[in-house]
Amino acid sequence: MHVLRLIVHARSRQPVLLLGEADGDRCVPVFLRPPQAEVIAVGPRDDESTPLTQDVLLPVVEALGRVLERVEISDLVDGVYTAELVFDGGTRLAVRPSDALSLAVRESVPIGMAEHVLDEVGQAVDDVLPPDGDDTTGAAAQARAATAVPADAPPEQQLQEFREFIDEVSPEDFR
Repeated sequence: MHVLRLIVHARSRQPVLLLGEADGDRCVPVFLRPPQAEVIAVGPRDDESTPLTQDVLLPVVEALGRVLERVEISDLVDGVYTAELVFDGGTRLAVRPSDALSLAVRESVPIGMAEHVLDEVGQAVDDVLPPDGDDTTGAAAQARAATAVPADAPPEQQLQEFREFIDEVSPEDFR
């Protein structure tokens, strides 16, 4: 799986990470907790970025002589995803999907999804992100549907819109 887009759901105003099938045409939306969505919006860690809390995990794992091979959306139970961190030697650790995905994006760790989950909730990318004129990726149509920010807006403007959403959201919005 790979990240297609981080959006704000138009009706619920919840952050949603749209994951695309690596070798296919299906995608899966994953609703996120706002703090993890903000980490994903920051993007992959680099030498110039300010360290975040998630940035300590991978060095600790490596210092312990282990390797984080991938994160995996492992199941869907009653409409709720489950996720695992998958380490070398087959060790798996259950975590919240939003935590797993924020770690994967921040550390550029591969994202996996159980085939039965993809079969159950996967949708054709073209159905979710319909092309808009010359925009064959569908990004422009998706951006207009999800936020007031145009798809060709600079990343700083898109990030500002997302931060404004984070500032306005309350716990009651998620009940």
